Amino acid sequence: MKMLSNTIIEVENLRKSYNGIVAVDGISIGIAGGSCFGLLGPNGAGKTTTVEMMENILSPDAGKIRYRGRERDQTFNQEVGIQFQHTELLAYLTVEETLKTFSAFYETSLPIDEVLSLCMLEKIGKQMNNKISGGQRQRLLLGLALLNDPDLIFLDEPSTGLDPQARKHIWEIIRDINQNGKTIVLTTHYMEEAQALCDTIAIMDDGHIIEHGSPQELIDRHCSEMEGTGNLESVFLKLTGKRLRE
Repeated sequence: MKMLSNTIIEVENLRKSYNGIVAVDGISIGIAGGSCFGLLGPNGAGKTTTVEMMENILSPDAGKIRYRGRERDQTFNQEVGIQFQHTELLAYLTVEETLKTFSAFYETSLPIDEVLSLCMLEKIGKQMNNKISGGQRQRLLLGLALLNDPDLIFLDEPSTGLDPQARKHIWEIIRDINQNGKTIVLTTHYMEEAQALCDTIAIMDDGHIIEHGSPQELIDRHCSEMEGTGNLESVFLKLTGKRLRE
């Protein structure tokens, strides 16, 4: 895959195996600064392993990962934001107290009021974590990823399980973040979400990048015969098949 001149993070020939089973098989990705990049794939495709290596959670077996053109150093974790799909929140803390607690992990952080506003949390700042809705919880997790004002933000299925209204609010926040110049790496199983938010998409299967381009480029490339009815979901199913992945 061609690397861009304004690449903020890139991987080159990245590989990872578990007990002899190859999860990621020599992939290369370059992500442009200020873009929203979607990494898609069926269950077991290798996308979660890829992202966790990029996040510096897992170590690759082989390959290189560069951030701003250099090997990552001890400052990397202070400069990126990560929204995990599953994060346990302490029930006896309020939303505001949770943000204050996590902000202590960073050398510098945004004002709590600014994060509350950005993530539409102002009205529930005093509510306990065990009293908030699913959509409010996802917005709080997003707020935790933004505390250190990162330029690079990883979002792992940020709207999974949400109703359409709550999902729309998450999309609005992600768009605002991206329009303010932040780079977003998004994983999602919602093709509509990827098509609406992402500038560039890579589709993985069996540990490989099997397709790459903008949503419209992928649709034009693979759905020309559908006479205007093609979408990213059609592309995804065409490339990865329709069989159930456990």
